[in-house]
Amino acid sequence: MPKLDEQLKAAIVRMPAAEKDKLLLRLTAKDEKLVRRLVFELLEGGETRDERAAALREEIAKDLDKKTEYHLSPGYLLLYLRHWNARINEHVLATKDKSGEVALVLFMLAEAFRLHHKMLQKHPERRSDTLAPYLVKRTASILAKAKKLHEDYFIEFRRDAQELLEHIWTFRPTAVLAKEQGLLRYWDL
Repeated sequence: MPKLDEQLKAAIVRMPAAEKDKLLLRLTAKDEKLVRRLVFELLEGGETRDERAAALREEIAKDLDKKTEYHLSPGYLLLYLRHWNARINEHVLATKDKSGEVALVLFMLAEAFRLHHKMLQKHPERRSDTLAPYLVKRTASILAKAKKLHEDYFIEFRRDAQELLEHIWTFRPTAVLAKEQGLLRYWDL
């Protein structure tokens, strides 16, 4: 985003308050991310972070469970995971919920394996060529973020992290990549 030059900044500061308010409202309406953040901070008082995370977790669980009824492939599972990852990112941008991001992503990936492990096993390994790298890289990056959190938060996602790592190391396409990446075998922090 380009920076404003000093003359323009000074001119904006000198504008009448009513005119500034109109401009601010027009500009705010054009930025959905800013609107979501302002709703969280101003209307909800910044106190609904946990409720939002719990609702998102429930939506993820319902949607991934619903997908077990359909004929699903590793490619479609990847599409759904990317969709939910984007929703988690929206939550984080609005709430600045770092521990929630870790817990939600680990839950999403572990839940995908819990519900769809049989489907992944029955498809030929080459069908997981795009899904496997996503799972390993996303797991590695979210575990790196998890290590930066205070250890009191670990209780929220320890089970999901351990279960996810077990699934990654027992599913051959992800196990090969996990070994190459040096991914942990156990969450023992």
